[in-house]
Amino acid sequence: MGGGGQLTEPEEPISGRAAGVYTWEEVQSHCNRNDQWLVINRKVYNITQWVKRHPGGIRVISHYAGEDATEAFTAFHPDLKFVQKFLKPLQIGELAATEPSHDRNKNATIIQDFHTLRAQVESEGLFQARPLFFCLHLGHILLLEALAWLIIWVWGTSWTLTFLSAVMLATTQLQAGWLQHDFGHLSVFKKSSWNHLLHKFVIGHLKGASANWWNHRHFQHHAKPNIFSKDPDVNMLHVFVVGATQPVEYGIKKIKYMPYHHQHKYFFLVGPPLLIPVYFNIQIIHTMISRRKWVDLAWSLSYYLRYLCCSIPMFGLFGSVVFISFIRILESHGFVWVTQMNHLPMDIDHEKNQDWLSMQLQATCNIKQSLFNDWFSGHLNFQIEHHQKLHQTSESYFFNAQVRFHKSLSQSLSPSH
Repeated sequence: MGGGGQLTEPEEPISGRAAGVYTWEEVQSHCNRNDQWLVINRKVYNITQWVKRHPGGIRVISHYAGEDATEAFTAFHPDLKFVQKFLKPLQIGELAATEPSHDRNKNATIIQDFHTLRAQVESEGLFQARPLFFCLHLGHILLLEALAWLIIWVWGTSWTLTFLSAVMLATTQLQAGWLQHDFGHLSVFKKSSWNHLLHKFVIGHLKGASANWWNHRHFQHHAKPNIFSKDPDVNMLHVFVVGATQPVEYGIKKIKYMPYHHQHKYFFLVGPPLLIPVYFNIQIIHTMISRRKWVDLAWSLSYYLRYLCCSIPMFGLFGSVVFISFIRILESHGFVWVTQMNHLPMDIDHEKNQDWLSMQLQATCNIKQSLFNDWFSGHLNFQIEHHQKLHQTSESYFFNAQVRFHKSLSQSLSPSH
């Protein structure tokens, strides 16, 4: 995490007991935008001012205001000892001895079993990444992109060769997307600075997007997957309704922005083709400018400058715009199918305040393993394992580790629990 925040003096306990000892009811009352507390390992922290300086963004940490954030804190931070020092100035007390360690609907037995499982998996070294694999992954992306351009440079821009080149370039964009995902989760190198640098290079120079935009959006998804108003991936902007709850609510409220009973038909015209070329691009540009992320903007511009230098001599300016638009549409189709097949079939609802494991399992599912599926999806077909351990997880390399982890996970969630 970043530097520590300067906080105002903590409020007096509501119940009038000794200062610094709180009940869950008191903690849960501090969940407003201008008044936010959370609990980590039974210690109570006032994060009201800190959220503005939180490196992961305001929203992702605010989603846990008034809750126990212990499991999320562990999942999101690779170096717990390093970030602990930033927590000290924020601590205002601890839970009363009579209070349970976990709030609301969180299953203490599952939490304990999962902690045991995670410790076992870590002790076996199954979360240790091998940077060489990711270097080879990067190499195959660069090689595929070079071949895509070489085809039309050498043999011309016939319809067939142009289409083949577009498919290859769209594939490189997808693969670069999966690779930046690993760097963005700080999964590859032990030094966070190396992960951040490679993340900016891959998502910026190879894709033309923004690392800051991705971080703030994707971390929210992991913090509260498939939860309305908290997971941006299920914010459909009233174009679609998803899950079992939202259609009923829209029906009761008579919300009719779109003919939702026909969404299975217009989905193919609006969803996959336009997500990346239109919606994401608008978001990325707005994020870089409004948040003044000039480094991200420079990386992004370097991609488009490199692209125009390669394409204009063959297609001209207008043809280059058409060509990259087609590439983005192809990429968008692949991206939608890979990312949403793991989540949209699962439970999508409002906040239920569940424990970390239960929440993640209800929002994710795995896709059948095969050499093609593993490669094409960047190993995100192992979505369950990925959502349990965000950092130091080399889901792009350790298939055997994932299988063992999945088996252990299944055993820990036996019917007795």
